[in-house]
Amino acid sequence: MSASIGLKLYNLGHRRDSGQDARRPPRPSGGLVWLHVPNEAQISPMLALSRRLIDEDGIEVLITSPAEIGARDGVTTQPPPGETPAEAHEFLDHWRPDLAIFAEGELRPAVLHQAAARKIPLLLVNGSAPRFLRDRDGWYPGLMRSALAQFSQVFAVDEAAARLFRKAGAPLGQVAVTGRMEDESAALPCLEAERATLAALLATRPVWFAAGLPLTEEAAVLRAHRSAMQHSHRLLLVLAPDDPADAAARAARLETSDGWVVALRSREEEPDPAVEILVVDNPAEYGLWYRLAPVTFLGGSLTGTGASRNPFEAAALGSAILHGPRTGRFGPAFARLGPARATRAVASATDLADGLGYLLSPDRAARLAQSAWAVVSEGSEVTDALLGRIRSLMDGDA
Repeated sequence: MSASIGLKLYNLGHRRDSGQDARRPPRPSGGLVWLHVPNEAQISPMLALSRRLIDEDGIEVLITSPAEIGARDGVTTQPPPGETPAEAHEFLDHWRPDLAIFAEGELRPAVLHQAAARKIPLLLVNGSAPRFLRDRDGWYPGLMRSALAQFSQVFAVDEAAARLFRKAGAPLGQVAVTGRMEDESAALPCLEAERATLAALLATRPVWFAAGLPLTEEAAVLRAHRSAMQHSHRLLLVLAPDDPADAAARAARLETSDGWVVALRSREEEPDPAVEILVVDNPAEYGLWYRLAPVTFLGGSLTGTGASRNPFEAAALGSAILHGPRTGRFGPAFARLGPARATRAVASATDLADGLGYLLSPDRAARLAQSAWAVVSEGSEVTDALLGRIRSLMDGDA
């Protein structure tokens, strides 16, 4: 396939990229789907897709991304290929994917041109807007249009995104408005026997959870707790410090200096009826506390550097979310929950106390939790449709 003038100009701009993908593990045997994840926001839906490809179809998955992706069974992770003809050629020669799927709209013309020449089917999913790499941005005659033409289908998240792809040159029949794909499940596990024991011990006692709480926000949480206890005197605060190693020292200080009745989970102390604060220090038990606490405050979001925990964790397990204005690395998740009115945002310690008091009403907490659950569970039908398309392409159907 001959290169267009736009592609030739584009390739001349960078004769050789960084060579970041020079060391590659062997290609797995059998079918291989390549997923390109351009940023952290797209990791979760693409990992959800990869898990279904592996579990349901027995297909090996290669994920390329500049973002850090933890190890997953059956998934090979690599940096993206260099965006030059030579490096694209080397990458595709080595991996020989049966299908390639790009997320969001990042276009890599050198790689797309090589893939199309090899007749590798290409899909674009969770499409929001087409764009070139930031350091390769510029005007190249007809390049955006020709790059989009390589995809057999573009799955756009909404009509506004679809218009951007059509305006950039994607054929009208190629763009479909499907909505967002489902995210990787954020439901953390717990030991059911432990949950049942604690649920029986707490009985009808109201509980709230301060998750990943930095020391700088402790005073605001304690103020909210003390205020709420005036109306709900049996209220229990489960406090998980952002640094688990700090749990014992914080528990001792709360009890000796502040006069709280405190139990420390690591000493196997129980939250009996007299206990006002249970300090916990095992990150593996977050799923337990989200299940037991109808309300969760996400530490780090009020005065810290950003929420220390993913809000989807609490949402997936039915705990209503309180948070401050600092969303940190979980900004995309909060951006989806906010418009759905699926969280209660607070701006100060006073707001936190008011927000906690508001959500201690079971009906209000349940409504918020239901809205959050709707957000984290959406998109399964989109991923189902995409899987159907992938299977057709893998089987050689047009």
